[in-house]
Amino acid sequence: MAVQRQPIRRIKAGTSSGADVGGWPMTVPAVAQIVRDGLELPPGVTILVGENGAGKSTVIEILAAVLGLNAEGGSTNTRHQTRSSEPSGLDLVVERSPGASKWAYYLRDETLHGLYTYLEDNPNPTRPEPLYHHLSHGEALLEILSSRTSDGGFYLIDEPDAALSFQGTLTLVALLGELVESGAQAVIATHSPIIAALPNANLLEIGEWGIRAASWEDLDLVSNWQRFLHDPQTYLRHLI
Repeated sequence: MAVQRQPIRRIKAGTSSGADVGGWPMTVPAVAQIVRDGLELPPGVTILVGENGAGKSTVIEILAAVLGLNAEGGSTNTRHQTRSSEPSGLDLVVERSPGASKWAYYLRDETLHGLYTYLEDNPNPTRPEPLYHHLSHGEALLEILSSRTSDGGFYLIDEPDAALSFQGTLTLVALLGELVESGAQAVIATHSPIIAALPNANLLEIGEWGIRAASWEDLDLVSNWQRFLHDPQTYLRHLI
């Protein structure tokens, strides 16, 4: 049997007693499930979907913390911070594939402004950096991701659809496909049915039940968009 070489195989509980079971973030069902059962991460892209408040971004933040990535985006060497709000106190460890790449990068939508500033103030001496603040939100996000990818790397991306147009979202899907071909791995939280449709993605739905496997055609996210686009007034006449 071939050895799996994805960068990350599993996130699991460590040896300590862990966080307060009655306090946040353990009150988030998805987080409690990860602490109890661990989280398997297969090769390729894992996509987290769910309603606002379900815990998608919290799961992404926990993964960033266990990998030692800067909490507001970037790599392990990035240093920028506004206000600490990410989860803490969880004893989790990462199971890596032997010999796999340890390069990782985190893009967190609500703190990208700070990341743009950090990158402009600390340019890479080996390549020219664009002025990220002169680009649109979506252009800057795609530029960062495309310029900081590495064969076999690991990427955390929180709600990129907030920055991207329809065409920009398709560009991201194409870039993700290229990353998978190179052996990279990614975990993405999204509300986009386009991103959720990425071929061969591991689709996980997060909600009051915790985390469960899902199929694209069965997602409320997909059926709601389909109904709305078929007849917007069915929704809007009840709202306006």
